[in-house]
Amino acid sequence: MEMQSTHITTEAFAAALAELLDSPRDAGLLEMIVARLPKEKRRTCSEVYLSPDGGLAGDRWLLGKNGRAPDPRAQVSLMNARVLRLIAGEEGRMPLAGDNLIVDLDLSEVNIPIGQRLAVGEAILEVTDKPHTGCSKFNARYGKAALQFINAPERKELHLRGIYVRVVQAGVVHLGDKVHKIEGIYS
Repeated sequence: MEMQSTHITTEAFAAALAELLDSPRDAGLLEMIVARLPKEKRRTCSEVYLSPDGGLAGDRWLLGKNGRAPDPRAQVSLMNARVLRLIAGEEGRMPLAGDNLIVDLDLSEVNIPIGQRLAVGEAILEVTDKPHTGCSKFNARYGKAALQFINAPERKELHLRGIYVRVVQAGVVHLGDKVHKIEGIYS
């Protein structure tokens, strides 16, 4: 699924930052659902089942990483749709990021702290303490400027690369579902 593309520049990121940070704070929308398959393949879905035992149905999370058991703190990943759209450059490159739920919601630490619960469709998710940062694969897919922009220490609390959640209540989620904060902090 690797595609060649011109990578975005640092200047373009800086110019777009205000718009990227203008996502809804309390309730947004689920814009894309992506299941990560073996061998770096991706499948986009119009609906999917999320569960505490399996994470996102059909996603390779259950396989673990490097022979280890799956990390329950990294069951499902969320990324801001505005950030990803800018980084990817085109809709067809968005699944390459490998995030499961692409949402138009402010994922910053101040808005969505560790322990915050989110309702999406029938499911309830809880933000975990596992950091979500860009890696060498992200660099190869979207370029060095994108990686440096999202990983910059001065923007760390914005969670531009996204966040990890665990599923606390199973349920089906659909494209276009509302994603909203549930009052209170848990964990």
